[in-house]
Amino acid sequence: MKKLVLLMSVLLGVGSSLVSQNVNRVKKPEMLRNQGRKEIRLPQVEGYEILKCDFHIHTVFSDGNVWPTVRVKEAWHEGLDAIAITDHIEYRPHKKYLTKDFNSSYEIAKPEAERLNILLVRGGEITRKMPPGHMNALFLSDVNKIDQSNFMKAMEEANKQGAFVIWNHPGWKAQQPDTTKWWPVHDELYEKDWLHGIEVFGYDDYCPIASEWCMQKQLSYIGCTDVHNSTGYAFDLSRYYRPMTLVFAKERSMEGLRQAMFDRRSVAFFGDELAGPEALLRHLFEASVVVKAPFRVHKGKIYFEISNPTDLMIRLENKVAGLNAPDVIDLMPGNTVIVSCDDKKGVIELPYEVSNWHIGMQQNLEVQIEVLNNID
Repeated sequence: MKKLVLLMSVLLGVGSSLVSQNVNRVKKPEMLRNQGRKEIRLPQVEGYEILKCDFHIHTVFSDGNVWPTVRVKEAWHEGLDAIAITDHIEYRPHKKYLTKDFNSSYEIAKPEAERLNILLVRGGEITRKMPPGHMNALFLSDVNKIDQSNFMKAMEEANKQGAFVIWNHPGWKAQQPDTTKWWPVHDELYEKDWLHGIEVFGYDDYCPIASEWCMQKQLSYIGCTDVHNSTGYAFDLSRYYRPMTLVFAKERSMEGLRQAMFDRRSVAFFGDELAGPEALLRHLFEASVVVKAPFRVHKGKIYFEISNPTDLMIRLENKVAGLNAPDVIDLMPGNTVIVSCDDKKGVIELPYEVSNWHIGMQQNLEVQIEVLNNID
């Protein structure tokens, strides 16, 4: 009898195990997206931590198509450190279904940002015809207070709250179809110190003259997605990182980010290009490019390697006639190339222009590739 009871118990156990392994429910986790974070390889620049940021994104609380927490998850998966949800103040097509509290998208996203270690900036987009155009106000304490019919009153309130203000997409075709103009109202904002940066790149649109304005007026160079759909729907993330702003902060904190922005330590990163102040671009270049000692001498030439361990594209173009070195050197992300030049002893200096790293409308970063030739 005891043996029978034991046998029945074993059979029942096997039966329950078979039930729990339902053959009509087969999991296929390999079909799901990798839940890891795609890290962006940037160099270590002494004294700074480079924060990857997007300061212009939308949710359903204005004219976007996603919930605020989705924006945070996208940012984490795509390698960012900080985002600002900047829903329109004056344009909210879904307002019939949602609260009018302009802080809502921030409040909803904040717990997810804390969970994923994303710095979430409270912001809003002041949305007007040109002039003055659209302005993003960042680091606000209460977005509701900038909901004012008078534009200058809205800007005054934003700056009372210590906002960092960005002029968005100045060359947007819908507002400036035939030209990209700096208007008198922008002079007024600039003179009052109520304008701190300009979007030189937004969504898929590079505005070279905005780089020129940033250079001349010492304003921050900003690159953003201005995304309304999901980033995966909007951008080809298999080929490029999403557009972003690289901020050179002294520490990874909200105050560190804010201080760096007001100190104008930012570079726009979009596709294969950068736009920023000369000093920061030079820091990036010197930290990104590794020139190794020559390994071969052959027929009056030396051969050496140049490496780029970062995810930044570096296109070097020779602008000096008669320089016996390659006219173009493409340093692809994560790659090493072999370069040759005339065999000369000591330090050899090869002048190049980084043609895809922009300072102004017609000015790119100029560098010297230095090679120490000590082969006997």
